[in-house]
Amino acid sequence: MSKSEIDASEAPLIEHLIELRTRLIWCVVGFILAFIVSFYFSSDIFKILVLPFQWGTGKDPQLISTELLGFFIVKLKIAFFGGLFIGFPVIATQVYRFVAPGLYTNEKNAFRPYLIATPVFFILGACLVYFFLLPVAIKFFYSLVADINVDLLPDVKAYLDFVMMLILAFGLCFQLPVILTLLGQIGILSYDQLKKGRKFAIVGVFIVAAVLTPPDPISQIAMAVPLMALYELSVQAVRLIEFRRKRREAAEDAADEASA
Repeated sequence: MSKSEIDASEAPLIEHLIELRTRLIWCVVGFILAFIVSFYFSSDIFKILVLPFQWGTGKDPQLISTELLGFFIVKLKIAFFGGLFIGFPVIATQVYRFVAPGLYTNEKNAFRPYLIATPVFFILGACLVYFFLLPVAIKFFYSLVADINVDLLPDVKAYLDFVMMLILAFGLCFQLPVILTLLGQIGILSYDQLKKGRKFAIVGVFIVAAVLTPPDPISQIAMAVPLMALYELSVQAVRLIEFRRKRREAAEDAADEASA
């Protein structure tokens, strides 16, 4: 390879690295801005996160802090979590703009819906935790000490970790249809494979629910049932994708035969 050919191959690489650096800078800026906003409103956000505690116990929440910097660390965690969530549209947009030039038009059109579906399904999982699972789980745990002389006063850090763990777990698990549909879209998974793997999916779903949820059957069922419903939704979505793909290929073959 001549020196001119080497220089020509290095130029696009440098341009891609510069483009990558620019996109990473925008991602960091978006996260920092969202982090600052979330930290400013972190006390208000924490009051919202405490509401399921009130719904589950039926009384005003009584939380304690056993460390001097306890609530400050709570505010930092809320700001970090909020920074990732609020800054996700900026991060996803920058990732899409970086990879979009290398995609065909049909690939771009196929990729865009998943950018919208990802936060939507995460919010659905978070809402299930916030409005149903947390009040039920807290009510269950409080019922265990209702008949004995024990005051249950959770620590603010422990409570926030518990809430964020459940929200993150359900939000990620609710990405199941997004991931499976995307794999079906690009041809890695098929409808027949998902259909045959249903029995393994049931076992896997209940194992995941047992690991990620509190040790009570209500919480585990509350995660397992929606996950199985999402799996079935994914199976039918992949089936629809394959049906449309076959119909499009048949139309293209018919058009080629007509032109020939």
